[in-house]
Amino acid sequence: MTAVLGPPRLEDLGGGLYAYVQPDGSWMINNTGVLVGSGGVVAVDSSSTERRTRAFADGVAALGRGPVHTLVNTHSHPDHVAGNGWFPGATIVAHERTRAALVGPRPAPLAGIFEPYDPGELPPAPPFLTYTEGITLWVDDLRCEVRHVGTPAHTTNDSIVWVPERSVLYAGDLLFQGGTPFLLSGSVAGAIAVLESVIAPLGARTIVPGHGPVCGPELIEPTVRYLRFVQDVARRGVEAGLSPLEAARETDLGEYAGWSEAERIVGNLHRAYVEVPHESTGGEPGGPIDVPAAFRDMVAYNGGRPLTCRA
Repeated sequence: MTAVLGPPRLEDLGGGLYAYVQPDGSWMINNTGVLVGSGGVVAVDSSSTERRTRAFADGVAALGRGPVHTLVNTHSHPDHVAGNGWFPGATIVAHERTRAALVGPRPAPLAGIFEPYDPGELPPAPPFLTYTEGITLWVDDLRCEVRHVGTPAHTTNDSIVWVPERSVLYAGDLLFQGGTPFLLSGSVAGAIAVLESVIAPLGARTIVPGHGPVCGPELIEPTVRYLRFVQDVARRGVEAGLSPLEAARETDLGEYAGWSEAERIVGNLHRAYVEVPHESTGGEPGGPIDVPAAFRDMVAYNGGRPLTCRA
């Protein structure tokens, strides 16, 4: 029986800052940010499908504070950027590598990987304004710092939006609340470095993760612990001559078994394997990887069933 998801909600963080939270935060069901000023709205990310983007736009409109005039993309994954074109009057802002990923050759569709869903009609809209390190946005007198994290982590092009006066962090997919982190297109080692050296030192009281409920800094430590667990499994798997899928099947997820999208252990191991110092591996963080093969292995780990996707 298919689970019934609750409706998305705009969570008021105070002072014109909101989190648009979409339950249940699983594959392709992301969070976005809403920063309201006197001249309209800054959005942090869009959504994955026409239906979900329409609902997000309706939620913003219900605030009655004007249109989305600026849209920040935290990274290039489709659940965070597919809806960009639904806001034709907005200036879309992102890291230069986010734009490069969106205007470059499109990867072939991964047939049979996810449960079928209807993407609807969403015109492509890559970022118009890009940066290399960061940019400051002003919502009236409120300083909002958009920062590239400096190294591959969740992807090769992750950015955060930090509002220091309110101690609010829009973290994108550097953090998942209740879901398994996913590093296939980034770097396990890089994600650890970013969480420990960029995210934790901010001291944010409120964190809007890319997926799952709004939380606080307590999410950082278990996420780092999981990533180190992945590294340890990868090292042992390489030493034993196991494939990432074989290593995943032999691994007890322990305290992480209750996190959703458990199959991501396989994709994370595909990434971690190429980072293990070893004569046949030791690849660069964020370097090329056989993404279709990793997704096929995740389906195999899932018992041959397509991955759950209720987008």
